[in-house]
Amino acid sequence: MIRGVLDRFYEACGYLAAAFMVGIGLAIIAQIAGRMRGITVDATEAAGLCLAASTFFGLAHTFRRGGHVRINLIVDRLPERWRHKVEILNCLLGTVVVSFLAWHVGALALQSHAFNDVSPGLLAMPFWIPQGGVAIGIAALAIAFLDELVWLLGGGRPRYGAPDEIELDRPVA
Repeated sequence: MIRGVLDRFYEACGYLAAAFMVGIGLAIIAQIAGRMRGITVDATEAAGLCLAASTFFGLAHTFRRGGHVRINLIVDRLPERWRHKVEILNCLLGTVVVSFLAWHVGALALQSHAFNDVSPGLLAMPFWIPQGGVAIGIAALAIAFLDELVWLLGGGRPRYGAPDEIELDRPVA
């Protein structure tokens, strides 16, 4: 049951990342259309906020799909029993570091909300809105790392390899 919930969560993060990419395009189109009519549209900031949200919402989805770049110079040369232990160590370190980052970015978003901090441009947007999107995206990546760590500790093979290298849900022999 939890597997289905997590998979839908990662998928939703991917769709949110795509929606924010569309937002970038719409902001740019609005700016171009405004210029053609002689109207100033400050869409640069909105496009930047959409870029931040798209980037961080896409991390967990991309990790789960094996789309992140991995350098396997050492891991691929290890015996299978050591390789699995190193993969567990990598996921443990990733979980700790990304969770630490998620905690602090979340705290920054809450602080920006408490201080009513706004962007300095024509579009005075509260900073907690993009920071909140970034915090949620990083928290989603932390969840994906923890999910993978639990899977590896249960004897599973890494599911974050390149799509042509992985066999999902097949335990280590």
